[in-house]
Amino acid sequence: MLEALTLGKQFDGFWAVQEVTLQVRPGEIVVLLGPNGAGKTTTMRMLAAILRPSRGRAWVAGYDVVETPEAVRARVGFLTEHHGLYGRMTGEEYLRFFGRLYGLEAGPLQRGVEYWLRYFGLWEARQRRIAGYSKGMRQKLALARALLHEPQVLLLDEPTSAMDPESAARVREAILRLRSEKRTLLVSTHHLAEAEMLADRIAILRAGRLADVGTLDELRERWLGPPVFEVEVGRPFQGEVRLPPEAALVQVKERRLWYRTAAWQRVNPAVVQALVAQGYPVLRLEEKPRTLEQVYLAVMQAATQG
Repeated sequence: MLEALTLGKQFDGFWAVQEVTLQVRPGEIVVLLGPNGAGKTTTMRMLAAILRPSRGRAWVAGYDVVETPEAVRARVGFLTEHHGLYGRMTGEEYLRFFGRLYGLEAGPLQRGVEYWLRYFGLWEARQRRIAGYSKGMRQKLALARALLHEPQVLLLDEPTSAMDPESAARVREAILRLRSEKRTLLVSTHHLAEAEMLADRIAILRAGRLADVGTLDELRERWLGPPVFEVEVGRPFQGEVRLPPEAALVQVKERRLWYRTAAWQRVNPAVVQALVAQGYPVLRLEEKPRTLEQVYLAVMQAATQG
């Protein structure tokens, strides 16, 4: 479990993060979204007990990030935006070094190093110095380091940054597997399609404040309103088209019309019946896609208007 209560961080009089209250449960992935400078990395660094909050409190796996920072760090796997890799070390040396810092015994350390190097396709490069690794290889090595000690809580800041599509898919697979193992995951990303694939809930930061948090369906409802449905019929519409009262007509064009309704499970069959009764055989009825990008842009637009 991860919990933040009115968390805030001030730098030289500037509030980078304000009043962030958030819970992430075991077996849940919460994706943190927001523009550059919104406070995503600062929030994660406070939750990892690296930055001391200026206000509020936070607990990770039951430990207070201020009162027991060492216990928090021992239970967190933190992938940072800037990895701090040691270029003179080989990939294998680097993981062994951090494994010893985590207090892993020789057997589990050996198994973990080999497993994650193989998992991320770095086994053949394990004896090469990190300075010679590509950007994507360094990202995978840093992620292996964050996972090496089997942490209860994962804080992953841009986990697929600089990766090719195959490697990114492998990382997403690992994240979903960790969720199935009842780990607690807070993931920051700029890739909205990736957020849709991973998130159980989405938290959107805006100017250091939590603008909203919820499932994608909940965010769609709050920021985009009820869903819009498109109907295609067998002949062009002529004159007035009558729909059930709960179906709000949006637009009619040739053989297609669009309507909005919140009670779609009940209303959609009634719409089909009404159109057929008016002599319009229904060929197709489907919901217009409402993407996370639309939600995100609506939240950002509200910020500029408010």
